[in-house]
Amino acid sequence: MTARVVVVGSSNTDMVVPVPHIPGVGETVLGGDLIIAPGGKGANQAVAAARLGAEVVFIGAVGSDDFGQKAIKGLNADGIDTSYVKIVDGTPSGVALIMVDPSGNNSIAVSPGANSRLFPEDIELSSKVLQNARILLTQLEVPLDTVATALEFGKKMDCVTMLNPAPAPATGLPSDIISHVDVITPNEVEARALVGRDMPSEDLAKALLDLGVKIVILTLGERGALVAQQDKLVAVEPFAVSPVDTTAAGDAFSGALAVAIAEGLELIDAVRFANAAAALSVTKMGAQPSMPTRAELETFLSRHQISG
Repeated sequence: MTARVVVVGSSNTDMVVPVPHIPGVGETVLGGDLIIAPGGKGANQAVAAARLGAEVVFIGAVGSDDFGQKAIKGLNADGIDTSYVKIVDGTPSGVALIMVDPSGNNSIAVSPGANSRLFPEDIELSSKVLQNARILLTQLEVPLDTVATALEFGKKMDCVTMLNPAPAPATGLPSDIISHVDVITPNEVEARALVGRDMPSEDLAKALLDLGVKIVILTLGERGALVAQQDKLVAVEPFAVSPVDTTAAGDAFSGALAVAIAEGLELIDAVRFANAAAALSVTKMGAQPSMPTRAELETFLSRHQISG
């Protein structure tokens, strides 16, 4: 089954500096050589899905600057349809400033730029591409009303709607977003922000279900993932790797999960597939450069099965 995925979201240029440790307030540290790579949660997830074999359409916005032109060229190189990428004159493309320590931990500041100019009417103009899509995948680096419109159209077109709620709004998600989400994939920090309080992972997942989401997949980093539905909670084991850069692990997970669900995998198998993609992604520097191919992922899964 061909996985047809539409991604609505952000496109950024990542500027990454390896540092000995993440600096504190007022502290300056000397780091390694600057790495400039394509990023943005939406574009990352689109690339992740495309490299794993999906037919992907990306809906987003970039500036008319060099960063924007390079972003589109990079997406096209991965076979992604960028016909619905809006080019905004007079506004810079999105940029993320990222510091990564030797353990792969990161600190990120994002300047949204053109991403903040992706409006609900842009979704309406491009909504016909959802007619043949199996999955609609969204995040929160574009305006919330744009995300809400995308999810609403996705449900009308009978897509499975997925939301990676990052960055999570401090005030939680509005009901017009929650009511149209089939699958939500927060990490623990994002889940706490969405439910408004701290609690154990299992309780966080149940609290998100109580908000009205059908399936909650709580990503737990090196502890794997927790899958929650109304009638069950299932822990999915992680894959042990040595992390180099965790910047886009969540994006690798979301893109891979979209592909696996679109291909008809059972949910737990789909999450295991996504865990493997995330594990592979943290072994390389950069966001989009770290997204594994289907061949790399299948080799990784095969070796894991053989080893145990």
